[in-house]
Amino acid sequence: MAELSPAETRKQLQQLGDDSGDLKTQLNILRISEPIFSPDDESRRSSPSKRRSDVSTYENPTPASLEADLTHYKELFSKLRFSYVEQVTKEKFLRAIVGDPPLVVGHNENVEMEAQLAEVKADLRARKEEVRSMVEEMEKTGKDLANRYKNVQLQMTQLSTLPESIENLESTIAELRAKQGTDANGSTTQNLPLPATLSLLSEREAELAALDRQLAAVQNALPRKTREAEAVERELSVLERRKTEAIAQAQEVKRKKEEGESDGLVEMGRWYRSAEEALKKLVDFEG
Repeated sequence: MAELSPAETRKQLQQLGDDSGDLKTQLNILRISEPIFSPDDESRRSSPSKRRSDVSTYENPTPASLEADLTHYKELFSKLRFSYVEQVTKEKFLRAIVGDPPLVVGHNENVEMEAQLAEVKADLRARKEEVRSMVEEMEKTGKDLANRYKNVQLQMTQLSTLPESIENLESTIAELRAKQGTDANGSTTQNLPLPATLSLLSEREAELAALDRQLAAVQNALPRKTREAEAVERELSVLERRKTEAIAQAQEVKRKKEEGESDGLVEMGRWYRSAEEALKKLVDFEG
């Protein structure tokens, strides 16, 4: 089976939506042109405004209005049933009295008829229970179908937007592939297969682990190096201070020498030098 394009898929979804719209018109609840009234409800029958409101309710039904109408019709039918049973009973009683000969029922026949009536009532109760269970099942099925219909409508709405999204993604992928093919400075690692990519990833992870170890070693040695640098800076400051003092003393001696002054340092230096030469000669002689 050939793969459908997003445009064809969207077209089929639109056709399916149109078909569902036709089915929706076919599955509408049957409208009642004229509301049902009881025989003694002449006031409602003679009120045009009330009839117009009832008709408008059936033209735009809602769950609450349908529930109210159902309750109302149940009451009307119960009244109609009671009236029917009453009229039939009266008719049978009158026929039994005015008949020729009159219909006389004995005690035994009443007992048999009561037994039959009990059986009929039991059968009627069973049928009522069966009808009640069927109504509950139908209500449950109706709610389930309504929820499923809402989910289908939501999914249809989402599916109608999918083809356009797929087309946008396909165009974006095509642009990225074209850009990757025309990029002369791009890395060749972008086109590697999965095994080579995994191998390259493991190598990069090993390099990253080695760099992490080196960084950890440097961080561990950093306090010691910092202390050594501080000690060297202290020594350097002491040497700088001594250097400054020595330069100042040398400049002072040079100034005094140029001015002809002498503080005994020059003579002391000459004496130390002569003593050093004498000691060197003495050592050479002993050797």
